[in-house]
Amino acid sequence: MTKKELGRKIKERRKIMSMPQNQLAGYTGLSVVTLSQIEGGKANPSFETLNEIFHFLNLEILIVVKR
Repeated sequence: MTKKELGRKIKERRKIMSMPQNQLAGYTGLSVVTLSQIEGGKANPSFETLNEIFHFLNLEILIVVKR
C-alpha cells in the first residue's frame, strides 16, 4: 500500500465518522498540518502514529494494510 492509498483510507474513514481534521488531530496529538500531510500521502507516519490514528478511527492496521 502506498502512502497516498493509506492517506486516502484514513481520510475516507474520518469523513465516514463525520470527524473534522482538527478533532482527529486533537485526539492524536498531531497538528492539523501533519494530519493533512498524512492524508495527502506526503508524510511518512511512524507505526505508533498510525496506530494512534487507527485507534480513534476504530480501524485495525492489518485490515487497512491488507486491502
